[in-house]
Amino acid sequence: MASLLIAVPQIFSENPELSVNLLIIPAWTIAFCGAATILRRLYETYSIRFYKSNKNWSDDIAFCRRTGMVKTFRGEFPFYEFDAFIEMRADMKGNQFHSLKVRHRYPQHSKDERNGLPLDFDFPADGSIAQLYAMWDMLGRYMDVSQPLPDIPRLEPFRHLDPTTKAFDEAGKRGRPATYWRDLYAKASEQELKQLREEHRKVVDAAPWGSRPDLMAQSVPGYGDSYTAEPEDVNAYGRFPNKADRFVERAEAKEASQQNKRDSH
Repeated sequence: MASLLIAVPQIFSENPELSVNLLIIPAWTIAFCGAATILRRLYETYSIRFYKSNKNWSDDIAFCRRTGMVKTFRGEFPFYEFDAFIEMRADMKGNQFHSLKVRHRYPQHSKDERNGLPLDFDFPADGSIAQLYAMWDMLGRYMDVSQPLPDIPRLEPFRHLDPTTKAFDEAGKRGRPATYWRDLYAKASEQELKQLREEHRKVVDAAPWGSRPDLMAQSVPGYGDSYTAEPEDVNAYGRFPNKADRFVERAEAKEASQQNKRDSH
C-alpha cells in the first residue's frame, strides 16, 4: 500500500500531460451534468407555463357533466351540438378497424384555424360494432344529469359526489353495495373476471341498438333527411359490409322524407 502511494506521485511528476488529461475528464463530466440539470429545471418550470397559457397546446379537454359543456382547446361547446358516427378504417391488407367519432355539428365555429379540420373526438373500442353503440350510449347517460352515472368501475368512487346519483343510490335503486366493483375486483380471480367480461360482451352485442329511437332525428329539424335506413344487424354490417347486407327502413325518417317531397311540390 505504501509503495503504491509513493508510485502514484512519481507517475504524475514524470508525465505532467497525463495528470492534466485525468483532470479534464471529470471536469467535463461535472460541467455536462450540471448544464443538463439546469436545462431540465428550466424546461420543467417554463414549458409548463407555456403550455398552460397557450390554448393551442393545452390538453385541458373534458366532458363536463355538471355544466353540459365540452371543454376543448378551441373553446367550450354544448354537448348537444355533437353528433356521433362510426368510422371504419382499413389497412393495406384490408383489415377493418372501427372507432366511435364524436364531431361538432357546426365546424364554422370550431374548426382548426391552422388546418381547417373539424373538432372531433375518437373513441376506439375492442370487439364488435355494438360496443361502439354502447360507448356512445354510456357517454350520453354520463352527460345527462337527469340520470345517475353509468354503473361502471371507473365512476364508482365518485357516485356519492353527484347529486342525482347519490339520491338514486340512497333510494336503493342501484341494487348493489357502494363498493360493488371494488370488492368484485379484489375477490374475483382473473378467470372469473374474464368470464364476466365475455358474458357482458354478449349482452351488449345482443342489445337491439338499431331499433332504439333516434333522438337526434326527433329533435334536430331536417336531421333525418340525410339517411333513411340502417343495418338490420349492426355487427354483421361491421364485419361484412357488402351488397348482401339488409337495411331496414326507419319509419319516422321515411315519413319525414315523403312529407318533405310533398312540401317541395
